[in-house]
Amino acid sequence: MYSWLPSFPYDSSAEGYWAPVTSTLNWCEEDYYATPYAAEIVNTLTNLVFVYLAYTGIVSCRKHGHDTIFVVAFFGYLLVGIGSFLFHATLKLCGDETDPMQLVDELSMIYTTCLMCYAVFSYSKTRQFSIILAISLVSLAVFITLYYHYLQNPVFHQTVYALLTVVMLARSMYVMEFSLRPSLKMSEEQHKLLRKRSMTADEKVTSLFQDRRDAKILKLMWTMIACGLFTFLSGFAIWSLDNEYCSTFRRWRRQLGLPWGILLEGHGWW
Repeated sequence: MYSWLPSFPYDSSAEGYWAPVTSTLNWCEEDYYATPYAAEIVNTLTNLVFVYLAYTGIVSCRKHGHDTIFVVAFFGYLLVGIGSFLFHATLKLCGDETDPMQLVDELSMIYTTCLMCYAVFSYSKTRQFSIILAISLVSLAVFITLYYHYLQNPVFHQTVYALLTVVMLARSMYVMEFSLRPSLKMSEEQHKLLRKRSMTADEKVTSLFQDRRDAKILKLMWTMIACGLFTFLSGFAIWSLDNEYCSTFRRWRRQLGLPWGILLEGHGWW
């Protein structure tokens, strides 16, 4: 099959440097077929993209003077990439006291999402509200950490992560609309003020310019959200197919050989 493609065969899975595999999850990629130092070489190396994007995000935030919370969130994103890199390289159980790489991988996702929840829910709020919100999110993160360490059930982590992501995304959309859309961004006080007096010609020009600018920004942000959701859901679909038809994908990868088999590493794309 596909003999016309230049390729070389997969080696048999061998005993790795980090063996035995003790994680509660073991993905469809075969273990230690490329090197004894990385259990899942594709899943390991693709996390370098996380590291690169986190670095560029941190640099961009500092360059443009964005709030510190976004810099911290990108550092969390960096931790996700590093944690996932180490987990897929070792496949160690989250309860393994000597090498808890699965815990680092999965809980860093929770912590980073909590940071983003703080960023979107504290926007334009009082300092007192922000402090209470921070304490609440830290308490939630601690609870999730302890309960997941006790339960060691990946479904719990996946469910909590999905819920946090949905809440954060919904709040982000709300903030976008009410902060930028011209018809919604004015407060009741501003409406009362405008009813008391008419705007000058200069104020009308400035207002019109700002409304057009904000509408353009809003359109771009919604386009980015659509692209992000499409990418996220496509990755989730690929991940689901990878889990459901793992044996088929493994057979196809071996028939294709390397490097073409890498294209069928579903979790690597996810």
